[in-house]
Amino acid sequence: MKKRTGTATWREAEGRWRIKVQKNGTQKCFYSNTPGRTGQREANAKADAWLDDSVRDGRKKVSALYDEWVEDVALSAGTSYVMQCRKYGDYYILPVVGNLRIEELTEGDLQKAIDMSYKKRCLAKRKVMKTSDKPLSKKTLMTIRSTSNSFLRWCRRNKYTTLNPELSIPKGARMGKRKILQPNALRILFSVDTRLWHTKRIFDDYIYAYRFSVSTGVRPGELVGLWYGDIKGNTVSLRRSINTLDEETTGKNENSVRSFDMCQQAREAYEAQVQLLKAQGVQLNYNTPLFQIPCQRSLARRWEKYQDTNGISPRITLYELRHTFVSMEAGQLTEGQLKMLVGHSKNMDTFGVYQHEMQGQRAELADATTEAIKKAHG
Repeated sequence: MKKRTGTATWREAEGRWRIKVQKNGTQKCFYSNTPGRTGQREANAKADAWLDDSVRDGRKKVSALYDEWVEDVALSAGTSYVMQCRKYGDYYILPVVGNLRIEELTEGDLQKAIDMSYKKRCLAKRKVMKTSDKPLSKKTLMTIRSTSNSFLRWCRRNKYTTLNPELSIPKGARMGKRKILQPNALRILFSVDTRLWHTKRIFDDYIYAYRFSVSTGVRPGELVGLWYGDIKGNTVSLRRSINTLDEETTGKNENSVRSFDMCQQAREAYEAQVQLLKAQGVQLNYNTPLFQIPCQRSLARRWEKYQDTNGISPRITLYELRHTFVSMEAGQLTEGQLKMLVGHSKNMDTFGVYQHEMQGQRAELADATTEAIKKAHG
């Protein structure tokens, strides 16, 4: 590949960026009308693509290449991730850029897909049930961006483009609201082990799973996939997860496979569950499912019934038990320690996404501030 030695310059009279390059005695100019450094990068990328003799057919439609990328993803990724890539393409990315040729695709086009999705939510032409009129959450927009970046990385690797976009999230985007178990609900969870079945109160076989979940912050799939042999002494080693499609995976990301020691509440839930299994005559082998949960759907339905029949309101999801754990521990552990416990990457904003206010925290903070000022006064 012939290397570009210059960079695009802004032509005030023309209102656009321009770069002139030469290859094999032929000079050619490339332009971008996008203002700012984004436009400069776009013009440079067009020049680089022309200089690169190995760039393949730039006339291919983005939608066709996206289909090829999803097929490649399916060779090495789980079904749920493949479905996510397909969905985010159909809902948010391809309605904006799908009909463009890959050689026409710019950073501005991809940014437009994010910005339009933020305001309009699903952009698909076919009817998709609208669940809310609110703008898309910051987390969803971040997933659109990461999906776009992954697709473009594949395109660069396969020599369809040299475009390497720097996409941004709209400043007004906010994380979606999550609920957590408040102190009164936590007291119910750790003191009541029954639920209503018709009009009769019966023991809830999953009670120790709920308590273990909120005491450790494990993901629902990790809870379903936990084996009796994964716990040695006081140490839990998470090695697998069962997703919502009932597939066994190694977890959501590379940090999901992890080990940690149980706190007292988690230990008590574990020991009570082992005693329950013995009382039920379950043979305890290494690969015996610890909580005997057939799938995430079964656990979710049972957890909803437990909440409804024990006065826990508003309902929270299984994943929000994980948020509850982080919120309880946020004042006691560093972010690094929490990342190790819950299996987050170093780039994940654990406190920003998972920490929520628990009742009484504001008053405690005000009291602590009062004492600090008194101490400063002497």
